[in-house]
Amino acid sequence: MISRSAIGGNAQLALRRQCCVKPANRRGLAAAVSGSTSFSYDTADVGGVKVASRDVTGPTTKLAVVAKAGTRYQSAPGLTTGLEQFAFKNTNKRSALRITRESELLGGQLTSYHTREALVIEAKFLREDLPYFTELLGEVITQTKYTAHEYHEEVEHVIKLNQKKLLGNVSELAINSAHGVAFHRGLGTPLYPSSSTPLSKYLNESSIAQFASSAYAKPNIAVVANGASQTELAKWVGEFFTEVPSSSASTLSSEATKYFGGEERIAHDGGNSLVIAFPGSSSFTAGSSYKPEIAVLAALLGGKSSIKWSPGFSLLSKAASTFPGASAATTHFAYSDAGLLSIQFSGSASAIRNASSEAVKALKSISDGSISKEDFTKAVASAKYNALEEGQNIEAGLVATGAGLVHGGKAFQIDQIGKSIEGVSADKLKSVPKALLEGKATISAVGDLYVLPYAEELGLKI
Repeated sequence: MISRSAIGGNAQLALRRQCCVKPANRRGLAAAVSGSTSFSYDTADVGGVKVASRDVTGPTTKLAVVAKAGTRYQSAPGLTTGLEQFAFKNTNKRSALRITRESELLGGQLTSYHTREALVIEAKFLREDLPYFTELLGEVITQTKYTAHEYHEEVEHVIKLNQKKLLGNVSELAINSAHGVAFHRGLGTPLYPSSSTPLSKYLNESSIAQFASSAYAKPNIAVVANGASQTELAKWVGEFFTEVPSSSASTLSSEATKYFGGEERIAHDGGNSLVIAFPGSSSFTAGSSYKPEIAVLAALLGGKSSIKWSPGFSLLSKAASTFPGASAATTHFAYSDAGLLSIQFSGSASAIRNASSEAVKALKSISDGSISKEDFTKAVASAKYNALEEGQNIEAGLVATGAGLVHGGKAFQIDQIGKSIEGVSADKLKSVPKALLEGKATISAVGDLYVLPYAEELGLKI
């Protein structure tokens, strides 16, 4: 059994509370738990660190450091995923084994992941253990040892596995391709480096450490919690994040996003996927550049039914019978200064060819005003629900809020986004696909290129 001398001070206190309290005095799940039922975030600045919390009632807490270190901001391929993999490795204070043992003794869960704009270092734990895990996350971003043996024995191996996983996933290849065609650099950088990327030229423990010194600085991070009071969170962030640098070692530069559009075709014998994409809207946290009508358009196009035994109201789900053997899904990828409205098809190449043609017809019918009032009402309701569900979702709300704060925006406030979607009119919706079809589209085809259509065959401009 692990000795208590091997456990940090805050972990010892937490373990003592759990092990030594009398059973009669232990709080049951049915007992009152601090917190509220509000899904709004409280924000503050604590010694230069942006802090946000949503004190949702419950016995558990999710805490994350959201850093402005997504693939958009990496100065060389693989730096973001390399930094992600070094999270919770050896630090100047604790070994990776000690971090694992202490967290397990407290029932905690630790993870890290990244998006195109953010790197997230996350912990989930019992509400009463907030001090320990706040200290741990502060330690991870300021005192991690970026050692050669850990890089070559563990981190590099995981990166190569991610490369192989990406190579075999035609849907992910198509989405990454669409981002690259639409935005080129910045947001166009793939989430994971391709298998042909010469990583040894760019990536090692030293380059990752240098990237960390730029990413993990006060202007580039936000600490976000679900299930913790703002007072408590601010208190412990003020104590355990004092060693975070006030400025970056070097500037994380990314030019303002510009949409280009175009076409890319990738031969692949592991399946078929086609993406038709157009410029979308920035995220709600970006402020005035947010366009709620894009969310309504995505809901109206749809592709999959949300009601059992029903084909669904969306235009693509209604048309599904015309392209058996293919599936369609409309997704809006929202970022801090841009967005990408994507319609993705998967299945047999011939079925995708028919489905993509139906999608273009659907866009034209919306721009012509051929949509019924009932379908429009359903689309607004669906878009509102999807947005509110995402905001209510602890994971999505946490990342959206953190990313919004580090990009100079605002927290994800669930009530405000619902009102903005309700304000979309039929005329405003009608104008969106008309403008999209008149502009340049983005087309990415992966699979059987002999059958998969070109943009001009679909009547799209590139």
